[in-house]
Amino acid sequence: MLALARPAFAQTPTASPSDFWTKQLAYARVQAAYARCWPALAAQLRTRHLSPARLEVFFRLIKTSRALEVWARNQGEVAFQLLRTYPLAATSGTLGPKRRAGDEQVPEGFYTIDRFNPQSAFHLSLGLDYPTPDDILAAGVADPGGDIFLHGSNVTVGCLPITDAGIEEVYLLAVAARAAGQARIVVHIFPFPLVNSELNQRATSPHAAFWRGLAPGYAYFEQHRALPPQYATPAPATR
Repeated sequence: MLALARPAFAQTPTASPSDFWTKQLAYARVQAAYARCWPALAAQLRTRHLSPARLEVFFRLIKTSRALEVWARNQGEVAFQLLRTYPLAATSGTLGPKRRAGDEQVPEGFYTIDRFNPQSAFHLSLGLDYPTPDDILAAGVADPGGDIFLHGSNVTVGCLPITDAGIEEVYLLAVAARAAGQARIVVHIFPFPLVNSELNQRATSPHAAFWRGLAPGYAYFEQHRALPPQYATPAPATR
């Protein structure tokens, strides 16, 4: 976990979606990223028949793959399509969930983006809502830590760095989805593909029961290319 306190200027998913681009483009780094990256991103969206005005995104990380997957669909569609993957520039910790501050673990489970930080110490960053109530319960009396981000740069002690170039694209896609009305951007983090063969190989791990608890969510997305109902993104607010 990197020591990144929640910034006062962060744009949260409770902000009005209609002017989210305007608010974000007030920041120099977002302006520069937009000029560098958005034309190519918009072109790729068009080739995939995806509209920025209707965009929804979903992020998935499988630790053993060492890459962030960005999936996208138009509002009203069921299935996501894989848009791009971004290799992690650094990793820390081992397979297994995060359970206490300072353990350098990347969390595992089902999360959402709750912060847009256009002035991050690591270029740009998107904050995860770790710890969730489930994480707090699992931590027991221990401090579960916090401030887990997708961010730029190539250093980490628990966050997910995808280089400055990578975070510029991911950040802009998240801004576009938020501006289009996506209320919750969901992030799934798994240790490895949660299929029986992989789970059976790790049946004696102290995390085996935890991983099997995550497996239905993994399997649902693999089968349907859609979020499990309990993790699905709500319909966008009327504008």
